[in-house]
Amino acid sequence: MVDTAAQLTSARRRMEEFAKSAPGLMQGFAAVSKAATASHGLDSATRELIAVSIAVAKGCDDCILYHIDAARKHGASEDAVIAALEVAVEMGGGPAVMYAAKALEAWRAA
Repeated sequence: MVDTAAQLTSARRRMEEFAKSAPGLMQGFAAVSKAATASHGLDSATRELIAVSIAVAKGCDDCILYHIDAARKHGASEDAVIAALEVAVEMGGGPAVMYAAKALEAWRAA
Protein backbone atom coordinates (compact mmCIF):
# COMPACT_ATOMS: atom_id res chain seq x y z
CA MET A 1 0.00 0.00 0.00
CA VAL A 2 1.21 3.48 -0.85
CA ASP A 3 1.93 5.80 2.08
CA THR A 4 0.25 8.91 0.67
CA ALA A 5 0.76 10.89 3.88
CA ALA A 6 4.52 10.36 3.66
CA GLN A 7 4.51 11.21 -0.04
CA LEU A 8 2.57 14.41 0.63
CA THR A 9 4.97 15.34 3.42
CA SER A 10 7.90 14.79 1.07
CA ALA A 11 6.28 16.91 -1.64
CA ARG A 12 5.66 19.73 0.82
CA ARG A 13 9.24 19.49 2.07
CA ARG A 14 10.57 19.75 -1.50
CA MET A 15 8.37 22.78 -2.11
CA GLU A 16 9.60 24.43 1.10
CA GLU A 17 13.21 23.87 0.07
CA PHE A 18 12.53 25.35 -3.36
CA ALA A 19 10.80 28.31 -1.71
CA LYS A 20 13.99 29.02 0.26
CA SER A 21 15.93 29.10 -3.00
CA ALA A 22 13.38 31.14 -4.94
CA PRO A 23 11.41 33.13 -2.34
CA GLY A 24 10.14 35.84 -4.70
CA LEU A 25 8.81 33.35 -7.19
CA MET A 26 7.13 31.25 -4.52
CA GLN A 27 5.56 34.29 -2.85
CA GLY A 28 4.06 35.16 -6.23
CA PHE A 29 2.91 31.59 -6.78
CA ALA A 30 1.34 31.53 -3.30
CA ALA A 31 -0.61 34.69 -4.15
CA VAL A 32 -1.84 33.13 -7.40
CA SER A 33 -2.79 29.93 -5.58
CA LYS A 34 -4.67 31.84 -2.87
CA ALA A 35 -6.61 33.85 -5.47
CA ALA A 36 -7.37 30.76 -7.56
CA THR A 37 -8.74 28.74 -4.65
CA ALA A 38 -10.85 31.50 -3.05
CA SER A 39 -14.59 30.87 -3.24
CA HIS A 40 -15.86 33.14 -5.99
CA GLY A 41 -18.78 31.44 -7.71
CA LEU A 42 -17.48 27.93 -6.97
CA ASP A 43 -17.04 26.43 -3.54
CA SER A 44 -13.55 25.48 -2.41
CA ALA A 45 -14.14 21.72 -2.74
CA THR A 46 -15.19 22.15 -6.38
CA ARG A 47 -12.14 24.30 -7.10
CA GLU A 48 -9.89 21.63 -5.60
CA LEU A 49 -11.61 18.94 -7.66
CA ILE A 50 -10.89 20.98 -10.79
CA ALA A 51 -7.25 21.13 -9.67
CA VAL A 52 -7.26 17.34 -9.14
CA SER A 53 -8.57 16.75 -12.64
CA ILE A 54 -5.95 19.06 -14.16
CA ALA A 55 -3.20 17.39 -12.10
CA VAL A 56 -4.34 14.01 -13.41
CA ALA A 57 -4.54 15.22 -17.02
CA LYS A 58 -1.07 16.81 -16.72
CA GLY A 59 0.41 13.81 -14.90
CA CYS A 60 1.72 15.55 -11.78
CA ASP A 61 1.98 13.07 -8.89
CA ASP A 62 2.71 15.69 -6.22
CA CYS A 63 -0.11 17.96 -7.45
CA ILE A 64 -2.51 15.02 -7.24
CA LEU A 65 -1.56 14.37 -3.62
CA TYR A 66 -1.75 18.04 -2.66
CA HIS A 67 -5.14 18.71 -4.26
CA ILE A 68 -6.69 15.38 -3.17
CA ASP A 69 -5.75 16.36 0.38
CA ALA A 70 -7.21 19.84 -0.05
CA ALA A 71 -10.41 18.49 -1.65
CA ARG A 72 -10.90 16.20 1.35
CA LYS A 73 -10.31 19.08 3.78
CA HIS A 74 -12.93 21.14 1.93
CA GLY A 75 -15.52 18.37 2.21
CA ALA A 76 -15.45 16.72 -1.21
CA SER A 77 -17.04 13.27 -1.39
CA GLU A 78 -15.55 10.21 -3.06
CA ASP A 79 -18.33 10.38 -5.66
CA ALA A 80 -17.28 13.94 -6.50
CA VAL A 81 -13.62 12.87 -6.75
CA ILE A 82 -14.57 10.08 -9.14
CA ALA A 83 -16.63 12.50 -11.25
CA ALA A 84 -13.64 14.85 -11.48
CA LEU A 85 -11.40 11.92 -12.42
CA GLU A 86 -13.81 10.94 -15.19
CA VAL A 87 -13.51 14.44 -16.68
CA ALA A 88 -9.72 14.23 -16.34
CA VAL A 89 -9.69 10.98 -18.31
CA GLU A 90 -11.93 12.51 -20.97
CA MET A 91 -9.49 15.40 -21.36
CA GLY A 92 -6.24 13.50 -20.81
CA GLY A 93 -6.82 10.17 -22.55
CA GLY A 94 -4.98 6.95 -21.71
CA PRO A 95 -2.21 8.46 -19.58
CA ALA A 96 -4.85 10.21 -17.47
CA VAL A 97 -6.40 6.81 -16.70
CA MET A 98 -3.18 5.82 -14.96
CA TYR A 99 -3.01 9.07 -12.98
CA ALA A 100 -6.73 8.86 -12.16
CA ALA A 101 -6.05 5.48 -10.57
CA LYS A 102 -3.24 7.07 -8.53
CA ALA A 103 -5.54 9.89 -7.43
CA LEU A 104 -8.28 7.48 -6.33
CA GLU A 105 -5.67 5.43 -4.46
CA ALA A 106 -4.50 8.62 -2.69
CA TRP A 107 -8.10 9.49 -1.81
CA ARG A 108 -8.78 6.07 -0.34
CA ALA A 109 -5.44 5.77 1.47
CA ALA A 110 -6.03 8.73 3.76
